[in-house]
Amino acid sequence: MADQTIYLDGKFVSPQDARISVFDHAVLYGDGVFEGIRVYDGNVFRLEQHLERLWDSAHAIMLDVPGTRQEMVEAVCETCRRNGMTNGYIRLVVTRGVGDLGLSPNLCSKPTVFIIAAGVRLYPQECYDNGLPLITAPTRRIQPDAFSPRIKSLNYLNNIVAKINAINGNVLEALLLNQNGFVVEATGDNVFLVKKGELVTPPTWLGPLKGITRDAVIDIARDEGIPVREEPFTLYEVYTADEAFLTGTAAEVIAVTSVDGRTIGDGKPGAVTRRLLAEFRRIVTEQGVKL
Repeated sequence: MADQTIYLDGKFVSPQDARISVFDHAVLYGDGVFEGIRVYDGNVFRLEQHLERLWDSAHAIMLDVPGTRQEMVEAVCETCRRNGMTNGYIRLVVTRGVGDLGLSPNLCSKPTVFIIAAGVRLYPQECYDNGLPLITAPTRRIQPDAFSPRIKSLNYLNNIVAKINAINGNVLEALLLNQNGFVVEATGDNVFLVKKGELVTPPTWLGPLKGITRDAVIDIARDEGIPVREEPFTLYEVYTADEAFLTGTAAEVIAVTSVDGRTIGDGKPGAVTRRLLAEFRRIVTEQGVKL
């Protein structure tokens, strides 16, 4: 930590000096957007797609990201270089900036940008070897007609409460349903099923985040000749799937071997899941921006 360097509004500072105001709307209201990005062997995986999503999220909440995308590319890469990080995790955050105790964003004079480069490990290796047990969270996913969950905002309370549901259920992850009983996503990951050789995942109009790893896995599957369907499904389809797995920047691709006490398939990571994970780990050093 002592040697770590943080990017903050165009400067590189120590963690002790990386401070934002208590009047920043990110602190007061969760007003801002972010991206979680991975670096593999000096390659920032699909950085351009991450920045496209960041800019889209910011545009949706009428937040102007300072600078250009190319300047942000350089800021991300330089943060990694200054921290000597060739493998790890990047957190890129854009807040509304300093305002007052009122809701109005018009009183925030300029956005705040910070970038953290650090290590990350979401699940222990045994979970990749043996798969994850999941439960269904009683917490329902925010509906797209209220606030689009596709906006990767700083307000993650919906996900955090669902994560508390998982912890209280003695598991690491939980599935979130919408008000109609359709599976949307996990607390921090996208959801895939395998049934009779086909891949099925909830469509983005239903409310899941349009995950960068999700899209990469869909691309891999189609390149491998595995049919992919984006359509709604219920817990019945989950319980009766041949395989199930989650995808996410931190999680990568991880098998789900039981949900609500129902064994998925034979209770082990399936062949399709293992195949997709192997190919994903090959492309992560090839697709993206080199440091």
